Amino acid sequence: MNSSKHTELANHAWSVADLLRGDYRQSDYGKVILPFTVLRRLECVLEPTREKVAETVDRFAGQEIDTDHFLRKASGHSFYNKSDLTLKKIAADPQNAAKNLQIYVGAFSDNAREVLEKYEFNQQVRKLDGANLLYQVIGRFTDLDLHPDVVPNHNMGYIFEELIRRFAEQSNETAGEHFTPREVIKLMVNLLVAPDADALSLPGVVRTVMDPACGTGGMLSAADDHILALNPDATVEVYGQELNPESWAICRSDLMIKGQDPENIRFGNSFSDDGHSRRKFDYILANPPFGVEWKKVKEEVEYEHKSLGDAGRFGAGLPRINDGSLLFLQHMISKMKPVDVNGGGGSRIAIVFNGSPLFTGAADSGESKIRRWILENDWLEAIIALPDQLFYNTGISTYFWILTNRKDADHKGKVVLLDARDQWVKMRKSLGDKRKELGDGTNGRPDHIGDITRLYSEALQVAKDPEHRLHGKVKLFANEDFGYQRITVERPLKLRFEVTEETLAALTEAKPVARLERSEEFVAAVRTLLGSSWPTKSEAFIALKDAVVAAGLTWPTGAPFAKVVRETIGVRDPEGEVQKIKSAAEPDTDLRDSENVPLGEDVEDYLKREVHPHVPDAWIDHTKTKIGYEIPFTRHFYVYKPPRPLAEIDAELKSLEAEIQALLEEVTE
Repeated sequence: MNSSKHTELANHAWSVADLLRGDYRQSDYGKVILPFTVLRRLECVLEPTREKVAETVDRFAGQEIDTDHFLRKASGHSFYNKSDLTLKKIAADPQNAAKNLQIYVGAFSDNAREVLEKYEFNQQVRKLDGANLLYQVIGRFTDLDLHPDVVPNHNMGYIFEELIRRFAEQSNETAGEHFTPREVIKLMVNLLVAPDADALSLPGVVRTVMDPACGTGGMLSAADDHILALNPDATVEVYGQELNPESWAICRSDLMIKGQDPENIRFGNSFSDDGHSRRKFDYILANPPFGVEWKKVKEEVEYEHKSLGDAGRFGAGLPRINDGSLLFLQHMISKMKPVDVNGGGGSRIAIVFNGSPLFTGAADSGESKIRRWILENDWLEAIIALPDQLFYNTGISTYFWILTNRKDADHKGKVVLLDARDQWVKMRKSLGDKRKELGDGTNGRPDHIGDITRLYSEALQVAKDPEHRLHGKVKLFANEDFGYQRITVERPLKLRFEVTEETLAALTEAKPVARLERSEEFVAAVRTLLGSSWPTKSEAFIALKDAVVAAGLTWPTGAPFAKVVRETIGVRDPEGEVQKIKSAAEPDTDLRDSENVPLGEDVEDYLKREVHPHVPDAWIDHTKTKIGYEIPFTRHFYVYKPPRPLAEIDAELKSLEAEIQALLEEVTE
C-alpha cells in the first residue's frame, strides 16, 4: 500500500470532523475520530471469526466457567467481541444507536473495552447522541474498509499515526506533553539502533524495545519501523508505560491495530508502579516531560531509595523534587540487560533532556551523584545538542543522551559531545512553540537526520582529525574529565579590638550581657573605655576586665561570654591579629571560598598555583572536600566572537540616520 492510499483512508476517517464542526472544538475532534477508528479496525479484524466466536459463546452458555481463553482462541486474536451487533446494524437503527453501541462495546473483551473506556468513549457517545450526530458518525465509519486483507497491520499503523499526528497538531497547546515530533523520533532511533545494524540483520533476530513514558507510542512505532527496515524478518516486541489515560489508550490502540500485544503497554506511574518490574530490554528510549516535579510519588521513591539502595532503581541519588528527569534515566538504566562474559547481551538507551540534567546540582547533590554513578560505570556514550524550538510545548534547547553498558573498545572510558544546534530548517507554519524542524532530505530539504547520524558514527575519527571540516562540531572526553573536587578555601580570621559606639551597642544587645544581674553597670564600666583600641585580644580583655573590676563588678566567666565579647568588640582587619582555636588559625567564614579543581589534580598544587599568589595565608579544609560531576556542554563549544570595530558600528549608525532622514523628508514633502 502506497502513501497516497494511507492518506486517502486517513482523510476518510478525519472527514468526520465535518460532522463535528460546531458541536465540538477543533482540538477535540480526535477524541471522537481516534476511538471510532479503533472500534472500526477491531470490528474488521474480528469479522472473519465472528461466527466461530458466537458458536463458542453458545457452547459455554449457562456454564460457570471463565471462557476468556476459549474466546481468544476462537477469535484468533488477543481480543474478541461476544455480540452479534455491528456498526452497520447500529447505524441502521438511529433511535437506538446509543443504547446498541454501548451494548456492542460492552461485549468486547476486557483489554479492548479498557482502551475505549480510557478514551472516555461513553461520554463521547452521549454527547454525539445528544447532538443527533451519533448514527451519522457511525455511518461514516461503516464506509471505511479497514479489513486486514485491504489494510495490513503495518499499514494500519501508518494510518493511525497520521490521525494521531493530526490530533496532536489540532491540540498543539498540549501536544508536546504526549507527542514528540516525528523527525526528532527518527533521529533518536537512528542514533540508538545504528551501531547494531549488523547484528539486527541476522536471520530470526528478536529485539525488545521499551519506553517508560510512551505517550501515544510514536517512539515505539519508529523503533519498530527502523528495525524492520533493516531486517523485515526480525521480530520486534514493544513495551511501554503511560500515566495519561488518553495517551495510554491511543498507544494501546496502535499496538492492537498493528497486531502487537496490547498488554505490553501498562497504565500508571513508572516511578511508583513499575509495570515492567521484572523485565529487561534491548533498547530503552523516552522523551519524559521536562522539569516536572515528582512530589506525588515522593514517598514511594524515597522509600525505595532508602530501603533498597543499589538493589533498587534509585540507589545512586535523588534529584530535587521539581525535576524528575534523572529519575526516569535511573529507571531506564535498571531495565538494561546484563552483559555476559563473552560481551553479548547489554542494552542501549536514548533519552531527551533539556539542559538542566547536564549541570544542575552542586557537588554531592542528588543530581551530581547520579551523573557520577553513570560516568564512573562508563555508561554514557554521547550527548547530542539539538536546535531549540523543535518541540511543541517548549522552545528551549534539548539534548539526546545515549547510554549503553556494552561500549565497543574504542568508546570505552570516553564520552562524545556532538553539537547539532545548527541543523534545522524553518517551518512554514509554527505548531505551538515548534518553529524549526530537522530536514530528512525530502521535498528539497537538507538531510539533517542523515548528516547527524553519519557524523555520530564517525565521531571518534572526526574528533581526532583537526583538518576535518566538522571537527569543531565534535568533542571527545574521558569520563573523569567531567569530574571535579569541590574544595573549601579558608583564610584566617584577623581582628583588631576597639570600643566604639557601634561595638558598645552590639555588646549591650548581646544576650549573655543582657542577662547579667548588673548589666547596665557592666556596660557603663566598658563605656569608660570608649575610643580605646587594642591590637590583640589579650590586651583588650585585660583592659576590659580592669575597667569592670574598677567599677566594683566581677568579670563573668565561661566560654560563651568570652566569645560574645570577642565577636562584638572585635573588628575585621587585614592587618589584625590572627585568631586561634587550639593553636590553629581560626577560619574567617566571611572570607571562605570554594573552588572546583579537576578530578585527578592535586588540590595542594592547585592552591599554591592559583590561590597563594593572591592570598598566601589561605589553606584547604580537606574535611569539606566533595566530589562532583557536571557536563558543561555549551562551554566546550563556545567560540569567542570579538566585537565589531567601532568604526564599522559608527558607519552603520550614520547610514541608518541617513535612511531615516530621507524617509522623514518624503513624509514632509
